[in-house]
Amino acid sequence: QVQLVESGGAPVQAGGSLRLSCVASGYTFMINRMGWYRQDPGQQREWVASSTNSGAKSFGAPSFGGSLEDRVTITRHKDKNALYMKMSSLKPEDTGVYYCGAELTIGLYSWGRGTQVTVSS
Repeated sequence: QVQLVESGGAPVQAGGSLRLSCVASGYTFMINRMGWYRQDPGQQREWVASSTNSGAKSFGAPSFGGSLEDRVTITRHKDKNALYMKMSSLKPEDTGVYYCGAELTIGLYSWGRGTQVTVSS
């Protein structure tokens, strides 16, 4: 079992930045990859970005605004069992609940409870 706790979401004005954090605990040796996802009300959870244990990064193309690759920096600290995502040049359409997810070696996923990002214009 792996537990994930997100933090860092907050109200922010357009153009600002936020750093989201995710810390894993429990059977962290089972984690292959950690990533950030966003889910809007009534919509499916969509992949934003992820990092393997070795630091290889990849970015999704979520329907709510396309790839955020040019505006996010994702960092995996394996020793700290943590994943960070710095979001810059935030736009109102970045508003949503951001979830941390961990892909486990047994083919399952663990999820955090999410952190709310609200960007005002």
